[in-house]
Amino acid sequence: MKYLVIGAGGQLGKQWVSELESLDVEFTALNRKALDISDRSAIRKVLEQEKPQVLVNCAAYTKVDQAEDEPEKAELINGVAPGVIADICAQKNIKLIHYSTDYVFRGSEEDEQKYPTGYPEDAPTDPVNEYGKSKLMGESAIVNSGADHLIIRVSWLCGEFGNNFVKTMLRLGSERDELSVVNDQVGCPAFTKPVVNNTLQLIRSSKQGIFHLRSAGRITWFDLASAIFKEKYINVSLNAVSSEAFPSKAKRPNFSLLGIEKAKAVEGVIINDWKSDLSEMLNNLSE
Repeated sequence: MKYLVIGAGGQLGKQWVSELESLDVEFTALNRKALDISDRSAIRKVLEQEKPQVLVNCAAYTKVDQAEDEPEKAELINGVAPGVIADICAQKNIKLIHYSTDYVFRGSEEDEQKYPTGYPEDAPTDPVNEYGKSKLMGESAIVNSGADHLIIRVSWLCGEFGNNFVKTMLRLGSERDELSVVNDQVGCPAFTKPVVNNTLQLIRSSKQGIFHLRSAGRITWFDLASAIFKEKYINVSLNAVSSEAFPSKAKRPNFSLLGIEKAKAVEGVIINDWKSDLSEMLNNLSE
């Protein structure tokens, strides 16, 4: 089976490359410079040249606040382009793996009470910012394309590659004696290594449709920061604050917990506790 990874320069794309390199599989990985996913003809040309059985789309517009000022660009990359890719995949009988986000949900207090263990895959979507709207647009386009697809929603993505919350905390922890971290946003991280490995297991199991992937647990950003500093023996005074302490252009959902019962029911999918996955990531960063 041949894989084609697009968006291979980001933290999830680089993790895919790392995992595929460890397996005896044929694959091609293209970053943004090698393939502009907003270019319909370029996408078709690459797929005709590479002839993959599985296309993994890790390309995305991820600047949440900036998307409020340039929604058209976010829609083009996150909404229109995945639909174009899906249409070509449907024509060429290629399985499409696409990553989406917890931001397709509204994250309200009412939803938190209704879904205490996390949003199920079929919960009503209602994004509260332009980024979430653009990602939902992409989901809908893929579903409507008729392509054999897996849409994987992840939350609080963290990994060895690229920029993310864990790396930011490690940097700030080395620079400052005191930090304030938001303590009123509830969710749980999705670490890139288990996300990729569990996605591979879903592919092997011939699964289709929407799945949620993350580590096990229910925490806040403050909880995650506390665990990072404890694990690395970094002495920082942490202050728990509300989201109002960090005003942002884009509204963030206060409740971002994704339900993972559907994925857990698939044989071979391994969901570890978030502290275990965090430890593995920190160990890998230290090597």
